[in-house]
Amino acid sequence: MDQTITDFRKIPLYQKRYFVPESANLRDADTVLDLFEKLVSWPVRTAEDRDAWVLARSEMEAAMDQEAAVLYIRMTSYTDHEPFARDYQAYVEGISPISRQAKHDLDVKFLALAEDFSLEAPFDGVYEKEVRADVQLFREENIPLATQLELLSQEYQTLCGGLMVFFDGEERTLPQMNRYMQSPDRGLREAAWRAAAERRLSEQSRLDELFDRMAALRGRQARNAGFDSFTPYQFRAYHRFDYTPEHCFDYHQAAQEMLVPLWGKILRRRQNSLKLDVLKPWDLDVDRLGRPALSPFKNVDGLKRGVGNILENIDPEFSRAFKMMSDNGLLDLASRKGKAPGGYQHTLAEARQPFIFMNAVGLDGDVRTLLHESGHAYHALACAHHALYSYRHAPIEFCEVASMSMELLGGEFLSEFYNEEDQRRSHEKHFEDVVWTLLWVATIDSFQHWIYAHPGHTPQER
Repeated sequence: MDQTITDFRKIPLYQKRYFVPESANLRDADTVLDLFEKLVSWPVRTAEDRDAWVLARSEMEAAMDQEAAVLYIRMTSYTDHEPFARDYQAYVEGISPISRQAKHDLDVKFLALAEDFSLEAPFDGVYEKEVRADVQLFREENIPLATQLELLSQEYQTLCGGLMVFFDGEERTLPQMNRYMQSPDRGLREAAWRAAAERRLSEQSRLDELFDRMAALRGRQARNAGFDSFTPYQFRAYHRFDYTPEHCFDYHQAAQEMLVPLWGKILRRRQNSLKLDVLKPWDLDVDRLGRPALSPFKNVDGLKRGVGNILENIDPEFSRAFKMMSDNGLLDLASRKGKAPGGYQHTLAEARQPFIFMNAVGLDGDVRTLLHESGHAYHALACAHHALYSYRHAPIEFCEVASMSMELLGGEFLSEFYNEEDQRRSHEKHFEDVVWTLLWVATIDSFQHWIYAHPGHTPQER
C-alpha cells in the first residue's frame, strides 16, 4: 500500500458515550447482541424514560454505523488488501444480520411506546413515519438476502478496483486513462478509449452475472414484503413519502423535451469546432478548440491547497473544516491500483466528521469533484449537532443540493488554479457537465425503472 492508513480510533468522538461502553468490541457478535438486548428490555415507565431510551438507541446506531463505515472505507480504498476485505466480509456476515433484526425489534418497541406516551419533537413527524415504514417492510427472510447483496457489492468493488490497463508504457487505473481523453491527439484518444473499453469488456460476463444475481435478489426482497416489483418496495425503503415513480416519469419526459435538444446543440457545436464529420466517444472530453487539457495541479497536495483556498474565499468556516479533515487523515484523493472507482463522502457517525474518497488524476473535473464532495461534507457537519442519529443525514433526494451548490459557489474562485482564459474554459465545461448530469440522471433512472419492471430479462435485453 502506497499511503498511510488513517487510524480512525484516534479521531475523537463528538461526545462521550453513556450507553455503549468505550471498550465495547462492536465486531464481536456476543457484545453486539448483549447491547441490543439491553435496549430491547430497557424499562420505560414515563415519556422521559422513552426519550432517554431513544437517545441510547441513537448512540448505539451511531457507534455501529461508524464501525461499518471504517470497514467500508478501508475495503474500497484498498480492494486488493486481503485483511481489509476479510474484515468487511466478516462484519457483513456476522454483525449486519444482528443489527437488522435488532433494528426491527427496536422499531416495534418505539411504536408501542408511541401508543403509551404522546410523541413530541423530535420524535413525531418524519421520524415516526420512517419507523412505521420500516416495520411494515421488515421480513425476517430478507435479512440473509441483504447480506448476499452486500457481499455481491463488495465483489463488484473489488473487480472494478482491480481493472488496470497497460498503456503508453505503464500500467494505469481506469481513472488515470481519462487523462488521455483530453489530449489534442485524436489518434491517442481513440487508442486510450478502446484500451479502457476493451478492459471493461473483458469482464463483461462477470459483471453481467453480478448484475443478474443482484437484480434477482432485490426482486425476491420485494415479493417477500408483498410488492409486485422492487421499485415500489425501494421507494418505501428510501422513505419517499412525497413523490412516486410517476413523478420520475414526468422528469424523464421533461429531460427528453428540454435537455436532449440542448445537448444536441452542444454536441453539434463541438463537432463543428473540431471540424469532424462524425463525433466519436473519444471526442467528448477534449477541448473543443483543440487546446491542451487544463492541468490545475500536479499532485493531490496542490489540489488540497487550491481547494482549501477556494473554500477560504467562500467562507473561512469551510476552510477550517477542510483543514480539520486533512489533518485527521479524512481525505483520500489520489487514484491508485486497487482503489474502488468513483468518489463519495462518508460520515463517521460517532465522531460526526466526514471522510472524502475520490480518484484524482490531475484534471479540471477533479477540482469540481473535490468541491462537490466538500459540499456533502459540510452538509454532514451542519447536521452534527442533532441529538438524534436519524436526523444527522438527509434523504438521498436532498443530498446533492449541498454538493452541487458547492461546485457553483467554488467556481467563482477558480483563479486559485487558472488564469482568466482557463477559468472561462472550465466554466464552459462545467455548464456542459451540468446539462449532461441532468440527462444522465434521467437516463439511469429510466434504466432502473425498466430493469425492475422486467424481471428475468437477459443481459442482451438490458
